[in-house]
Amino acid sequence: MTQPTILVTGATGNTGRKTIEILTSKGVPVRALVHKEDERSSGLRAMGAEVVVGNLLDLNAVRSALEGIRTAYFIYPIAPELLEATARFAQAAIEAGVEAVVNMSQISARRESKSMAALNHWTAERVFDWSGLAMTHLRPTYFAQWLIYPNFRAQILDKGQIRLPFGEGRHAPIAVEDQARMIAAILENPRAHQGKTYTLHGPVELSQQGIADAISEVLGRKIIYQPIGLEEYKEELLQSGRSNFLVQHLGEVALDYQHGVFAGEDNIIRETTGIAPMTVQEFVTLHKGLFSA
Repeated sequence: MTQPTILVTGATGNTGRKTIEILTSKGVPVRALVHKEDERSSGLRAMGAEVVVGNLLDLNAVRSALEGIRTAYFIYPIAPELLEATARFAQAAIEAGVEAVVNMSQISARRESKSMAALNHWTAERVFDWSGLAMTHLRPTYFAQWLIYPNFRAQILDKGQIRLPFGEGRHAPIAVEDQARMIAAILENPRAHQGKTYTLHGPVELSQQGIADAISEVLGRKIIYQPIGLEEYKEELLQSGRSNFLVQHLGEVALDYQHGVFAGEDNIIRETTGIAPMTVQEFVTLHKGLFSA
């Protein structure tokens, strides 16, 4: 087997797994970094990836995973340890001679953000930039995959509602499948994207009712947007077991959403990959089986 030259972290997550699927389908050798051996890591091996086990907070494990790697995809969950993971990954990448890194950030990442997670993402971008690595930062808007998360899908199926404190804000949901094509394209040809920060959007910006209407069109039943208060939203998140750190983040970015921070339409994915990102209707059609329960 050819020695892998691309490392994908978060390999069993949404964007990581799909990126590996795209690259291995083209015969590109990939190394996948996972937290543990399970059926998901076995699935990555079945795709043709080399699988290594490690934690992004473990400097030596990351250094080992990066040995011989030319380009890497870095992603970390919305958790307080992002800055430690970023600094250790950057150090390990420098030691290993990695040429370029694609960093998954978020659209709300900015210096003045009141979300601790979003501020950490902005700071993590700066840490990577200071490292001297050839960087590409990706800042996606809300994922289309929100629509198929179990609690969100239950609202649609059981109540015919999308319940969020997003007011009249708008965004163009971006599917994991389309983000992964962009990530894979940059990993294969990083030079053209060095030093760039891209916001990632779907093709059509919609209000929450517009999203509900698009879902209705595919499912053949009426879905409505039911605005709720911010405190009710945060209480529901806490009751569902979300961490205080995540709830603080989601509460602040809900306000960002109302003020247009998540707005925009695709201007880079189609240009880079040659394929336009999916509309909400196309996304729901692709995953329609999940809405048939």
